Amino acid sequence: MAHTDLAAVGEARCALREFLRYRWKEEPAQVAELLLSELVTNALIHTRYGAVVTVSVDPAKLRVEVRDFVSGLPLSYVPNADDGTHGRGLFLVQSLADAWGVAAHALGKVVWFELDGERP
Repeated sequence: MAHTDLAAVGEARCALREFLRYRWKEEPAQVAELLLSELVTNALIHTRYGAVVTVSVDPAKLRVEVRDFVSGLPLSYVPNADDGTHGRGLFLVQSLADAWGVAAHALGKVVWFELDGERP
C-alpha cells in the first residue's frame, strides 16, 4: 500500500473480511476490520513508504500486524472532544483489542493487535 493511496484502507478491510468470512465469528471480525483500518490509515498518513499487513488465525486468537518502514514508535494519545476524528486510532486499538503492542525493527516497526474469540 502506498503513502498517498488511502483507498488501500478499504481494500485492506475488504481483504480481511474475505479472509475471515469462514474462519472467524462476525462480531470480532467486524472489530478486527475497524482496528485494521485505523492502523493502516496511521501507517499511510504518518509514513511515506507504505505498509504491509499480516493476519494470522489460530483456534482462539486473531492477530493482525501492520508494518511500516519508518523508525520511531507511535505515541499514545488520548483524544479530547476538540480533536474531531483526529488521534483516535491507537485509542480505539487500546480500547477494543484484547492485546496490542508495537515492535521496533531495524527498518520500521510493527503495530499489532490480537482479539480473542472462537471460530465459527
